[in-house]
Parts: sequence; structure tokens; C-alpha cells
Amino acid sequence: MAVPTPHAEALARVPVREGEAQVLGSTTRYQDYGPRDAEVVLVLVHGYRGDHHGLDPVVACLNGIRIISPDLPGFGDSTPLTEAPHSVAGYGRWLAAFLEALDLPTTPVVLGHSFGSMIVSHAVADGLVSPRAVVLVNPITSDPRSAAGRGITGLTRAFYAVSGILPERVARAWLGSPVIVQFMSMSLVTTPDRVLRRWIHEEHHRYFSAFSDATTVREGFRASLSTHVGEAAERVEVRTLLVSGEADRIAPVTGARATAALFPDARLVVIPKVGHLAHYEAPDAIADALRDFLAELPAEPAR
Repeated sequence: MAVPTPHAEALARVPVREGEAQVLGSTTRYQDYGPRDAEVVLVLVHGYRGDHHGLDPVVACLNGIRIISPDLPGFGDSTPLTEAPHSVAGYGRWLAAFLEALDLPTTPVVLGHSFGSMIVSHAVADGLVSPRAVVLVNPITSDPRSAAGRGITGLTRAFYAVSGILPERVARAWLGSPVIVQFMSMSLVTTPDRVLRRWIHEEHHRYFSAFSDATTVREGFRASLSTHVGEAAERVEVRTLLVSGEADRIAPVTGARATAALFPDARLVVIPKVGHLAHYEAPDAIADALRDFLAELPAEPAR
């Protein structure tokens, strides 16, 4: 029997509308939560191989904010890009065009989680996106080719490389192997709560393999190793909040502290005893940090 979703009741109280936008050849599908006329609009960019469901626990903790949460092209219910590569730069172009397509009534705050932190920081640094502020959750602030250990990274590279020599049907099965998904989930979870651990594993099995095709997954994986937030930090000229897990093995907090100092205007919040799955294990702490950050932003000028 499946473990009940911890935030289900809270999320059910949040109004939600489904939408889609045609962006660089992708039919990008998204969830539009909260009041349409909210003073604050928050746009979310999720991590590699996830979809919008991964950030739902945080959404459930944020009342009164309009939150737009798309599935990245090629993942979840969004189709792949055809007019840009599935690279950090390509996803940056997608983010800029997606925001333009939304035609929002106010300048949004943009949040990136994990791989999404790379997309958001570089898109802002390159002048593609001009948000009101930036929030980076479990940001990739150390070189992803070595932060988790060269042995693990080498094995992961080999795993994705094998999919490139297999027929598409076999490659999909290889990439979505329940054994691999379980191993990944067990390597990331840090909570001692047995029920929460089981729910996190179930969540990964439900959504981690919701990708369009093996080629897009491989392109995304290469993108996830191509850079890190620190390479963009000095050029991000808007207020920035970084939220890191004290026990994050994918993006160690030492790297987060060093990178936070590179931003012109940044604050780092470290959540104790939490790793790379802070959005699952401590969504209330992320929401608290986000609310405090938003409360200190200058008022948005009327358009």
C-alpha cells in the first residue's frame, strides 16, 4: 500500500489551473497555483529528471502566492525542445521565452532547484531573464563532475553512455530501471523518518522516469555536468536567496558558502540535518526562508 502524501491536504486547499505554452518547439505544460491576482508571482524550475510534482511540498506551504510550476521540456508532460538544445544555455532560452509567453502582470521571482539552479542562475547572468529576485534551492555550487566523488560520477557517466548504444525501447527501460531509481533515491535521502523515507522512494518511482525519450535524458545529463552556479554568480545582479542542506552530498554546503559570497547581493540559509532532498524532507523550512526573503524585497513598481 502506498504511503499517503504528507502535504496532500494542504495542497488540495491551493487553487490550481493547468496551462500550456508553445516554446521553442516544446509544448510546455505547467501548473498555475494560488490566486491569479497575488502581489507576488513565483516561477519554479525543477531539477534533472523530475517534474513539477517534486516541488509540490513547497507549494503546499506557501499560501497567498501565485506559483507557476512547469515541467521542463522533455520531462513530465512537456515535449522536448526542437529549436534549442537540452543544454543549460538552451533551457535558459526556453525559460526566457516561457516567461514571455506567460505575459505575467508583475515581474516574477524565479526559483531553481538543483539542476534548475544552474538554468536560472545562468539565464539571469546572461541577460536572458530579468526577474524581481532569484531563489536557488539545493543549488549546484560545486563542480558537479567531482562534488559527489569521481568514482560515482564515472559510474553515472557510464550508465547514461550505455543508453546511447541501445535501441530506444531498451534504452528507456535501462534508464528507468526500478533498481537504479531505488539506488539513486536511497543515496540521496537523509531523513530518519521511515514513513517519509518510504514516501520519497515512492515519489521517485512515480516521477523520476517520466521523460520523453532517451536522447533528451542523455542531453540533460551532459548539461547537468557542464557548469555550476558559481560560474554565473558574479553576474547575477538581483537579490538572491540560496537554500542549502547541511548534509547535501551532491552540492556540499562548503561550496554553497563560497558561492554565496560571489553574488553581489545574496543570502544563504542552511537547513540542518537535510541533504539534497530538502524540498521533500523540509519543505516548511524552505517556505519559511522564502517568505522572509520575499517580505524584504522592495515593492514591485506598478506597470
